[in-house]
Amino acid sequence: MSVFAISDLHLPGGGNIHKSMDVFGETWHGHVSRIEREWRAVVGENDAVVVGGDISWAMTLDDARDDIRFLDALPGEKYILEGNHDFWWPSASKLEAFFKSESITTVHPLSGGAVLLDGLAVCGTRGWFSSEEAQKKSLPEAEYDRVCLRETRRLSTGIEAALGLCGGDAGAVRVFLHFPAVFGDECCLPIVDVLRRYGVRRIYFGHVHGAGAFPLTFETCGIEHCATSADRLGFLPRLVS
Repeated sequence: MSVFAISDLHLPGGGNIHKSMDVFGETWHGHVSRIEREWRAVVGENDAVVVGGDISWAMTLDDARDDIRFLDALPGEKYILEGNHDFWWPSASKLEAFFKSESITTVHPLSGGAVLLDGLAVCGTRGWFSSEEAQKKSLPEAEYDRVCLRETRRLSTGIEAALGLCGGDAGAVRVFLHFPAVFGDECCLPIVDVLRRYGVRRIYFGHVHGAGAFPLTFETCGIEHCATSADRLGFLPRLVS
């Protein structure tokens, strides 16, 4: 088994949505076909892929059906996280019930839990904006401290579950976030504090777009940060190590 990561697929959504990504530049032209082609080029049926949020433009779970089925039809087991644009995302129990009713068997919510994949203890959550100021530009109505507290609790729960799966070896834990914990001169301090407290050494993040906007991998706060945004990866799932 190999483990891969990719995020920010921004699939078009069903119903009356079918949002195109073409307005975001030539990189996104025909991106759904590119996702499928690149995915099938590297991911086998016995592999696993962590999909780190911003999966679909759908606004409801029913409208997300076609996009989730698209994922289900791709090779490998998929472990998905919620992104800030995944407005269709319900509770984990409702998501599991929906998957069962639709006979979706290879897509699993990861938030708040952990899974052992090829010797790596994988966990994750959405995370949050790097600062209250950054959040207010997009979501002025959200309570920054309240959301950060919720996300840090989910992250702590996931990391503890991951440590339980790998015998307490923090070096085997891989954390997946939608939002970057650190970006530029800013960091989401509550998230970083949790990562450092548990000795996490490598995380994977999405949310940020643009080929030249940031390096694929960088190290800060003693943690290696690995980008997974689909356009940053050329829509080719990234091998997790």
